[in-house]
Amino acid sequence: MGEGFDIRKWIENRKELIVISGPCSVESREQLLETAAGLSKIDKVKVLRGGIWKPRTRPDAFEGIGEVGLQWMREAKQRYGLLTMTEVAVPEHVELALRYGIDILWIGARTVVNPFSVQELADSLRGCDVPVFVKNPIAPDVKLWLGAIERLEGAGLKYIGAIHRGFSSYDESPYRNAPLWEIPIELLRLRRDIPVITDISHISGHRELLQEVAQTALDIGTLGFMIETHCNPDQALTDADQQITPQDLKKLLDSLMFRQKSVDTDELVLQNLRREIDNIDDELLNLIAKRMSVSEQIGHFKKEHKVTILQMDRWKQVLEHHINKGVSLGLNEESVRDIFEIIHKDSINRQF
Repeated sequence: MGEGFDIRKWIENRKELIVISGPCSVESREQLLETAAGLSKIDKVKVLRGGIWKPRTRPDAFEGIGEVGLQWMREAKQRYGLLTMTEVAVPEHVELALRYGIDILWIGARTVVNPFSVQELADSLRGCDVPVFVKNPIAPDVKLWLGAIERLEGAGLKYIGAIHRGFSSYDESPYRNAPLWEIPIELLRLRRDIPVITDISHISGHRELLQEVAQTALDIGTLGFMIETHCNPDQALTDADQQITPQDLKKLLDSLMFRQKSVDTDELVLQNLRREIDNIDDELLNLIAKRMSVSEQIGHFKKEHKVTILQMDRWKQVLEHHINKGVSLGLNEESVRDIFEIIHKDSINRQF
């Protein structure tokens, strides 16, 4: 449990795994206290999170319980010794959260995407020593993420962390938000002084993916988790599919393999870069498979309309375009030619 845990020292030293857990949305006093009671029995859980104000896509959705939920968060802290944490999106949220003694704030992905909003929050926090965690923006832009951190630093905040929660994508994926692990890896490389934890709930979107995402987050060197828990997940008003009970959270944490803390920092960076290459290779294979699928569709069309399969003039134009594009990106001309000739040959074979 979080009693005696100093979040400021953790941000400075980062010597242990931190688990932040609690309901996506604070819905009632009973729901929050029952969830907090279960979490207080798990040693690794140091912080009780709870959404008080919920930015929702549609205006008729549940948008949070509001100020009364902060009273229940304070009561949960007093009863169970857990630090408390909530999301703030506007200066009024900051004022209320601090008034009720919330220990840690986080800035959500939809807010981070807007530098004006981040600056307003930074200005409202000027002179405070409250720890603030910054979620990545919904778009895979490490500079925008870093910029939000720098705006808080510019306002004098000393205790800042980052939360990787995945990125919005139109591609088919088992995840709610694409992990794109190379982005948090890059943030870790650029700012080794900023601790990064992973919101495995928002990446997963489904309970069955939580363990896999948590293990990967550990393997790349993030220093903890934000995990949504609820005393009755199936009845949750928001994000029911990705929430689990405190009991299932304990089972999940017990199932993870923790890397040795003695791993050299440079070795970890190398491991992360190799993992990034593996992810890129997987993306390349997926794209090639999609290309071949389209080639087969073209083949069917040509057969139906009695069009010749090989059209040399078009192929020469396409190949020239790819070579010029590749060279402009710093690639070797012969390598680009070889790659696309192999792809083209396979595409033609699939059209027969």
